[in-house]
Amino acid sequence: MSRVAKRPVSLGSNVTAELTPGMVTIKGPKGSLSMRIRPEIEVTQADGTVKVSPRSDSRFARALAGTTRALIQNMVTGVTTGFERKLELVGVGYRAQAQGKKLNLTLGFSHPVEYPVPEGITIETPSQTEIIVKGIDRQRVGQVAAELRRYRPPEPYKGKGVRYSDERVVLKEAKKK
Repeated sequence: MSRVAKRPVSLGSNVTAELTPGMVTIKGPKGSLSMRIRPEIEVTQADGTVKVSPRSDSRFARALAGTTRALIQNMVTGVTTGFERKLELVGVGYRAQAQGKKLNLTLGFSHPVEYPVPEGITIETPSQTEIIVKGIDRQRVGQVAAELRRYRPPEPYKGKGVRYSDERVVLKEAKKK
C-alpha cells in the first residue's frame, strides 16, 4: 500500500466527515467540500480519523489510495484554515483592482482585462501590484491563480508580467553587439 495512504487523516474538533457510498463530504467552520470516491478505494471513519485503503492489491488501486488520502487531507485543511495564493504584478503601469465580483487588470494591453471571480473564491488587492486569491478548495484557488498568471506570464528579458510571489524568474542576457 502507498506510504501516504497508510497514515490516517485526523479530523479536528470542529470538522465532521460524512461517508456515503461513493462520496465523502467534509464540513468545517469555513464551509463544506464533497468528493467522489473511486470504486477501487475504501474509506472508513473511526474516532476522529478517516482511513483510506485500496480494495485490491493492484498497482493502480494502491496509487489511487495515496492520491485520495492527500485530497481528503486538502479538504480538511481547506474547511479549517483555507488556502491562499499570492501574485505580484511587475511592470510599469501594471495594476490590479478588485471590484465586487470582478477583478480589473491593466497589463499593458490596449484594453483593460476584466476577470469574473468564480463562486467560492475571494480576491483581494492590498496594493495595486499584489493579488491574493483565497478559498477553501485548493484546486480552484490554484486554477484561478494560474488563469490570472496566464494573461501576462513573466517574460525572460525584463521579468515583466504576473508572477507568483514565491516564483523566481531567471532573466536572460541581452543580445551583445
